[in-house]
Amino acid sequence: MTTTTASTHASASAAEDRAPGFASLMLSEWTKIRSVRSTVWSLAVLVVLTLVFTALFMQMGIANWDKTDPSQQAEMRADPTGTILGSGILLSQLAVCVLGVMAIASEYSTGMIRSSLLAVPRRVPVLAAKGAVFGLLVLVVGEVTAFGSFFIGAPILEGKAPVAIGDPGVLRAVVGCGLYLALLGLFALAVGAIIRHTAASITAVVGFVLVLTPMAGLLPGSVGEHVYASLPTEAGFMITQQHERAGDLLGPWEGLGVLALWTAALLAVAAVLLRRRDA
Repeated sequence: MTTTTASTHASASAAEDRAPGFASLMLSEWTKIRSVRSTVWSLAVLVVLTLVFTALFMQMGIANWDKTDPSQQAEMRADPTGTILGSGILLSQLAVCVLGVMAIASEYSTGMIRSSLLAVPRRVPVLAAKGAVFGLLVLVVGEVTAFGSFFIGAPILEGKAPVAIGDPGVLRAVVGCGLYLALLGLFALAVGAIIRHTAASITAVVGFVLVLTPMAGLLPGSVGEHVYASLPTEAGFMITQQHERAGDLLGPWEGLGVLALWTAALLAVAAVLLRRRDA
């Protein structure tokens, strides 16, 4: 009995010794993402289309300026950065949500996740490495998109709503836009890890962003306002505003913190389920 127990412990210890380190896991996950051409091309198209849509929306806004309601004109003058970033962010966040889900749910669909988990006795580092690589990738792409959108949109708005990168709140909003997209991507990745089915996960995330969140804004009273303000995408998106607006319940960094808490909670649930369920 003692000999058997010792042998078992020795085998487990040897397996852990052979397990790749976290840096190797990150390299492996980076290789997976880089080798899937659809992901690389999707991110490239995301950047280009977001910049194109930003330019188009800004040009349309200027062309129709005299026909625009005075209240909307005042809002654009008060927060030109939010106007610029918000014009193309819808496309960006939908693409990031889909890619976040596919980053892990597609591995369950193809069975590739089994190979990843066989190489690592403890499963949580696999999820952590995947999240770290995907989050950093989306952060870089998000920052490129955000800064590109700003430097395209600011000259177009110059005559009606001038803004510069050095103005109060502008740099924070532009940098925050990339952070928002990175956290949203991890949020979607966590949902994909929990549901483990690509189509169902995408439906859940996109439905939450496009359907549930706007519907929550229709809830009456103070309770409805607090529920709406606490939803992850609504709260996180506030970081893209140059200035706080009247009636905002959360500040820009507070809103991003709410999104971070939602994301952390879902990733924790995903980690627990990954340890308990079969691949």
